[in-house]
Amino acid sequence: MKPWPFPYIVIATYNQNKWKQFQDLFGQEFAIEVKSLQDFPQQLPNIVEDQDTFEGNALKKAKTIAEAIQGPVIADDSGIVVPALGGAPGVYSARYAGEHATDEQNNHKLIEEIRSIPEQDRKAYYVCIMAFVVPPQTEMIVRGECHGVVIEEGRGTEGFGYDPIFYLPEEKATMAELPAERRYAISHRAKATKKLVQLLKSEYVF
Repeated sequence: MKPWPFPYIVIATYNQNKWKQFQDLFGQEFAIEVKSLQDFPQQLPNIVEDQDTFEGNALKKAKTIAEAIQGPVIADDSGIVVPALGGAPGVYSARYAGEHATDEQNNHKLIEEIRSIPEQDRKAYYVCIMAFVVPPQTEMIVRGECHGVVIEEGRGTEGFGYDPIFYLPEEKATMAELPAERRYAISHRAKATKKLVQLLKSEYVF
């Protein structure tokens, strides 16, 4: 194992909610600072997420930012997959109802799509792919999933994205009805992060 050579790790996001999640999860494990893209006011390249897999998008994002800042970067790509809809929304989750669609518009479109599907076939899962890159050659990829069912009416006000219509039978609640601590513990992002933590611990001494 080699010593961790940086005082920080970068999460490739401007989203402060996502940065806070990583800060909480990583803060418990490593004594290193977690930065977001807002900490790099110099011009960062604009990244078009045009790959046809979550893995492709996450790796493209991580490699592009890591090259630009010459530091360690974690990038993720995530979304919701409904097998009965051929895997949709999939990589188009954030723009399912259009390029600048709101969460509400995306949820509405997914509800309309599942109405023609029998209830027993409305299974879905959130997937999160995380790519970790340190230039010039270190690349790691991990995957986390959280399984549930799409319902026709939104419930709860926590979380974001498809959380109000993503029902978890074991929890007897939608993701949006769960408190933050519980979401952090069971979410696709939490599962991927925990895998990445273990991978980093096996490679580096912090």
